[in-house]
Amino acid sequence: MMLSKSARIWLRLAMVAGLGVIYVPLLVVLIGSFNSSTTFSWPPSGLTGHWWSVTLHNTGVRSALWTSVKAGLAATAVALLLGTMLAFAVQRYRFFGRGTVSLLVVLPIALPGIVTGIALNNAFRTVLDPLGIKLGLFTVIVGHATFCIVVVFNNTQARLRRLGASMEEASADLGADTFQTFRYVTFPLMRSALLAGGLLAFALSFDEIIVTTFTAGAGVETLPIWIFNNLFRPGQAPVVNVVAAALIVLSIVPIYLAQRLSGDDAKLI
Repeated sequence: MMLSKSARIWLRLAMVAGLGVIYVPLLVVLIGSFNSSTTFSWPPSGLTGHWWSVTLHNTGVRSALWTSVKAGLAATAVALLLGTMLAFAVQRYRFFGRGTVSLLVVLPIALPGIVTGIALNNAFRTVLDPLGIKLGLFTVIVGHATFCIVVVFNNTQARLRRLGASMEEASADLGADTFQTFRYVTFPLMRSALLAGGLLAFALSFDEIIVTTFTAGAGVETLPIWIFNNLFRPGQAPVVNVVAAALIVLSIVPIYLAQRLSGDDAKLI
């Protein structure tokens, strides 16, 4: 499609404006992490790296970081297992209610986080409390897995759709059993899609706050929850800025790697 010079200029301006709305606030947070002031003042009264050192030695931050990592890794593992199995079932087999199952798997990521959080909180208190299982890290992992499964499911199903079943059928014709076919044919072709889905799932879990608020209970504090709890405490503004800046960087890495993996695979298929 050919566009006039003025149309191209307006499109570029719109693109710059859209990117500015997204990334200028993030840039403000990054600069604020070096602000010498103990408040969220702008512009910075001075620049210093002191608060990064303070944050590094903050036991609350380190504990919250480790909790987020544990929850993210566990939720990603659950999502990889269940999301992959669901994708294979929906994409490789025909059965009654197949479309409904696909819709139900994707639905959690479309629901508002607060709705999911309230529903999970009620379910945990109704089902798990009588069994002696209280809200804690386990319930956080289950809550995160509900939407992490969707990311893995979508990635895996998209790859299976592009691959088709011809290679697996050829492997079976050559005498390989189901597990040999999966090990030597299916898994190598699916490996990068699973890795990309796992990275995105971990990034989603690591940054989640709304569902975590309703499923964590007392004594479990992830990094986003720590930020929220310390946001308005006196003298904590610089540390909050540093943690937020670190979260931005940590979130970019898995998303960038997932995009590169997905892009490279698209060129090979």
